[in-house]
Amino acid sequence: MFTSVRFLRSGLLLAVSMVISSFSQGASLDDELLHRMSRAAPELDPLVLESAFNASRCAVFSGVEMPQRLAVIDFSLPSSRERLWIFDLEQGGLVLRDLVAHGKNSGNFESTAFSNVEGSYQSSIGLFRGSESYYGKHGYSLRLDGLEPGINDHARRRAIVIHGADYVNESWVNKYGRIGRSHGCPAVDNQVIERVVDNLKGGQLVFKFYPDQDWLHSSNYLNCGGGAVAVNEAGHGEQG
Repeated sequence: MFTSVRFLRSGLLLAVSMVISSFSQGASLDDELLHRMSRAAPELDPLVLESAFNASRCAVFSGVEMPQRLAVIDFSLPSSRERLWIFDLEQGGLVLRDLVAHGKNSGNFESTAFSNVEGSYQSSIGLFRGSESYYGKHGYSLRLDGLEPGINDHARRRAIVIHGADYVNESWVNKYGRIGRSHGCPAVDNQVIERVVDNLKGGQLVFKFYPDQDWLHSSNYLNCGGGAVAVNEAGHGEQG
């Protein structure tokens, strides 16, 4: 009897220690990956990168398929800056950095207003999943599904997609001090649209950041307090 109890306790302690070790190793690997990503993108605010990384990790814990790449858009930067980064999550390297537009009703040089409402012509923030690529009125494009209820989950209904635009390039910055603005889509330079779409389609993650205090404190993905979040698959349109 006592021998059996000792073996049971011993086995339980071994199992617990293995779980703790596994979590510790996982955290260590995450820390190393985040460190490599930070070194690859020294001009990206470390707090923004960490928020994107933690939101992505939380999404995976909540049932989202493990992504291979992560795009980070820092809407706290003016549109004249290259504020889009795409990372390889296997090696932690930087795939691409470039310009990206915000919606015309989100601001002029800088974006300060965001919406989840159809017809607002504003950008939305939070965590998205890159879904299927397609050819539409803007050429080669990528549909986005917003993963955060009340924040961006109407993205597909609003036809918020990644597409190329002739108003997103350095010549616009040189002439106007900013790039052009979209109807809410994160439009990119026509010269890089193919690389952007091909790297983000098929379930990769896109994180759009702005220091909105309500979102920072309420987002399940930023605070990992929410479990699995349903993705809105309704509506297939094009906004611009």
